[in-house]
Amino acid sequence: MTHILAIDQGTTSSRAIVFDADMKPIASAQEEFTQHFPNSGWVEHTPGDLWATVQSTCAAAMDKAGLGADDIAAIGITNQRETTVIWDAETGEPLHNAIVWQDRRTAAMCQELRDAGHGDQVTAITGLLLDPYFSATKLKWVLDQNEGSRDRAASGKLLFGTVDSFLIWHMTGKTAHVTDATNAARTMLYDIHKGRWSPEMCEMLDIPMQMLPEVRDCASDFGVTDLLGGETPIYGVAGDQQAATIGQACFQPGMLKSTYGTGCFALLNTGDTPVTSTNRLLTTVAYQLDGKPTYALEGSIFIAGAVVQWLRDGLGIIGSASETAALAEQGSGNVTLVPAFTGLGAPYWNPDCRGASFGLTRDTGPADMARAALESIGFQTRDLWEAMRADWPEAGDAVLRVDGGLSANDWAMQFLSNMLGAPVDRPAGLETTALGAAWLAGMRAGIYPDMDGFADTWARDARFDPVMPEDARADGYARWQRAIAATQTV
Repeated sequence: MTHILAIDQGTTSSRAIVFDADMKPIASAQEEFTQHFPNSGWVEHTPGDLWATVQSTCAAAMDKAGLGADDIAAIGITNQRETTVIWDAETGEPLHNAIVWQDRRTAAMCQELRDAGHGDQVTAITGLLLDPYFSATKLKWVLDQNEGSRDRAASGKLLFGTVDSFLIWHMTGKTAHVTDATNAARTMLYDIHKGRWSPEMCEMLDIPMQMLPEVRDCASDFGVTDLLGGETPIYGVAGDQQAATIGQACFQPGMLKSTYGTGCFALLNTGDTPVTSTNRLLTTVAYQLDGKPTYALEGSIFIAGAVVQWLRDGLGIIGSASETAALAEQGSGNVTLVPAFTGLGAPYWNPDCRGASFGLTRDTGPADMARAALESIGFQTRDLWEAMRADWPEAGDAVLRVDGGLSANDWAMQFLSNMLGAPVDRPAGLETTALGAAWLAGMRAGIYPDMDGFADTWARDARFDPVMPEDARADGYARWQRAIAATQTV
């Protein structure tokens, strides 16, 4: 048993990747699933699609690798965070579609809670802000819509979980209702200081604690599955952004990574100290090992890679994401795009505003829109960068480690470095999220090195150094700030 299977259940697709004894990916499979948008700002998944695509991609990856269950030492899971699933404890039948992290339907509920004076208490307990992004108000909404559901939950007949919990419950034959500390910390129901579910938060939102999963370390025993045709332990679990932080070996305070997938998520390791943000960032658990949490400041951008999908699927101006770099090179740089398609995340936290573009003229074309789309990712990351340096000045000289699909775009990464005025490092392997989950499982299984040994294996593919003059950087960011201000007044 010298291999690890990593399951990466994301927002638009599920993937399975087989890693060998040297932590190298040797086979993978990926399958997209349907996104549902029942109302403006609402985003849902069919829970059965998540489970079905995990099963099929695991089978396909194992087949490609030519391996059987006897070859896999353990499974690691990483998943889209905050996405909320409620299901029947006996049948597994969902009470409602999974409500995705991007969903904004509980914006009014969050405002009512803020108006009632609960905002500071939420942040003090959970490290989070009162926002529809997190699981808790999604869960409350589902319970509110289904009469008698709270009684069912209180009697153990309904279970709640983020996607990791839902998958593990199915994988273990309906026996394990568990999660890890990183996913728990994203629900807005978890006390990150005491390391337990918060009775105060559950009471505030009228959520029966009986339906919550047991919280464990990121590297722990999450149960045994016959998913691969034999008994295989599940030894690693982390939410996708924390898994990427681990995969990037950001183990020292002050290390910073940013992942560019559907959204963009930057995490700054602050060690064993939870730093309270004064700039509307989140305080969260970066990872938890041996019962000890390591904390991070996090900035979340809802639309990053998804803006490239919009260029392809919404506007039809590109056939594939790879075309954007060449197009952007031809763009004028006079168009500013604010991709607030599902509201704005950090540091603005405005769920109600929507996307806008500025500087359009009669001759604006595909190249200008492609450039504006890629620039918006750099501008939004600059917003997070400025907030992090204000909250934790030690981060001032940090090198940004990047990953995710969009990090392969050299034009976007060079603009990012230019806008930050700082180096940007891209690792030799871009599968950092799956690698983080694989390392957790493999380390616990005894076939992968410890934290220090793993950090020594990190290798750089490319470094992007800033080449933009300071006045041009300042002018570009000022243009972005004007666009953001205008978007939020519409």
